[in-house]
Amino acid sequence: MREKSMSATDWKKEWKYLLLLLALVLGGFWLPVGQPRFDNAVMESLALLKEYAQQHVLLCLVPALFIAGAIGVFVSQASVMKYLGPNANKILAYGVASVSGTVLAVCSCTVLPLFAGIYRMGAGIGPATAFLYSGPAINVLAIFLTARVLGFELGVARAVGAIGFSVVIGLLMHLIYRKEEQVKAEAAAQMPEPRVARPLWQNASFFGAMVAVLVFANWAKPAEASGVWQAIYSAKWPVTAIAATGFGLMLVLWLKVKWWAAALAATPALALALLVPGRPMPAFAAAVIGLTVIISTHKGEAGEWFDITWGFAKQIIPLLFAGVLVAGLLLGRQGHEGLIPGRCVQALVGGKADGFLQMTGMSGSGAEGVVRALWPVWANLFASISGAFMYFATLTEVPIVQGLLGAGMGKGPALALLLAGPALSLPSMLVLRSIMGARKTIVYVSLVVVMATISGLIYGAL
Repeated sequence: MREKSMSATDWKKEWKYLLLLLALVLGGFWLPVGQPRFDNAVMESLALLKEYAQQHVLLCLVPALFIAGAIGVFVSQASVMKYLGPNANKILAYGVASVSGTVLAVCSCTVLPLFAGIYRMGAGIGPATAFLYSGPAINVLAIFLTARVLGFELGVARAVGAIGFSVVIGLLMHLIYRKEEQVKAEAAAQMPEPRVARPLWQNASFFGAMVAVLVFANWAKPAEASGVWQAIYSAKWPVTAIAATGFGLMLVLWLKVKWWAAALAATPALALALLVPGRPMPAFAAAVIGLTVIISTHKGEAGEWFDITWGFAKQIIPLLFAGVLVAGLLLGRQGHEGLIPGRCVQALVGGKADGFLQMTGMSGSGAEGVVRALWPVWANLFASISGAFMYFATLTEVPIVQGLLGAGMGKGPALALLLAGPALSLPSMLVLRSIMGARKTIVYVSLVVVMATISGLIYGAL
């Protein structure tokens, strides 16, 4: 005999579970297994996940997680709020945030741990989102590659648009959430002066070494086999090794890690580097494992550093992998289609409406004039939205846009895609929601899409 009947709230919760179970059952029942496009899309999603795990997790995401964890330990909240908080000098805060991408050659997913680190330490929503956009968008090598492959004008437009975007988006986010920022500013005013555990130059050197490892380990191969960029690419692993060695010395001298423990942890990485010099990944992986063992068993600041880094990893990595799977299922990889046919995308972002009219059978109908009149707005908006949801690894947006231009894409939509695509992706949106909430994420994504659309319209009209 039931002692207590369920309340209306309980019934509502049970109905939600019932509808969810029903959706799962029906989805499984009608799952289009055996359909060539669906089967291919599933394989593409798994292939994209494999590609992401092989090319970006170890070299990009893991170093970014360690840097984010270090921000939470070695940088005081009062210091973050002093330089990036609501009361910070606006020129300094937005200036640093808007050009951060010239240093960090990261993708839209790798920048997330860094954004989470400074945002949770008290950075204002304006400078934090300016940094979030600029990190993947203002990649110097990507901008030079854009100018070289897609044309000088498009390269300049991308550079100017990306730098201006970061500042404008940050300022708009600050204005939209100014009440929250005011509360944060009042809290910052009551904070005591930060206690300095070590000189500023030591902290700067510590973070500089980690950023150097992140940047040079991911330095992409340039289009031409000569020049400055090629020289840097040729020296990327020796420079990475020098930065890692300096970082190890800092662990011993400043974080009080036992020298013998550091030497023991570095030995496998050094041995692999000497035994297989043409394959740096095993040595890099051994170095990461060694660092993890050292700081996870340390009881001081290093141990706290590991705890925060591990917290970020548990929050971010599962959501990123889920987003990569969905993005691969819908859009596939470069040169491979997902559920959405590539011809549809090409028809929807063309410089002219002819492809769309032919695809929809609207040619010669009464609606043709309306479609042609509204086409510039639609093409740029669709390019912005498509770019926002697609996942672009660093530099891959250039050959993708090159292919779309060859298929008839307009220059305005091409710029819109370049401005929205590298800075956003479906995986990054999922993670952003867990960091700053659904509402702020929707506002941020909407601002990027709208501004990319407007920029594409202006550039296409010039």
